[in-house]
Amino acid sequence: MAALASSALAQDSSDVFSESTNGAKVHVASGFVCPLQISHFERDAVGERDPETGADFCAYSALDGVYGTITLVALKGPYDPKTALAPDFVEQEDTGGKMIGEGMAKLGGTPTYIRSYETTSLEDLHYRTLFAAGAVGDWGVQVTVEYASPRDDAVEKDFVDAVYAEARTRIAGGK
Repeated sequence: MAALASSALAQDSSDVFSESTNGAKVHVASGFVCPLQISHFERDAVGERDPETGADFCAYSALDGVYGTITLVALKGPYDPKTALAPDFVEQEDTGGKMIGEGMAKLGGTPTYIRSYETTSLEDLHYRTLFAAGAVGDWGVQVTVEYASPRDDAVEKDFVDAVYAEARTRIAGGK
């Protein structure tokens, strides 16, 4: 994820986002709002992730090395979240991540696929990466969070819940 965040910073683009009140950035195509802060997270960057697929991102960080990235992907047909996140899963597994959970949840009213990996553990902390993906209107909303469990469990949950609640409220067809 740190590699994703650094590459995201290098691709910062304001063409796909417009300025809004209180420092927020509005994703022009979907209407999704990337506020300056979500829970304990502060926005670091916004921009294009992959112009060929129409994927754009908002990157966030919190104290103690907790990172969150929101990726918005324009859908051109049915959305399979597991397939959409497959390259991220391969990267996690190639770097030693072990899958510790997988399933569906309803986040912000959105049926959401979730998969978690543990990357390492030190003393009482387990370093994890959570991937979540669901379709809202004509958009795939993907969230990746790197955090330490149990210390950051509540922060991770607040971030993911806030993203999907915002998506259901702001993205056309999200209700």
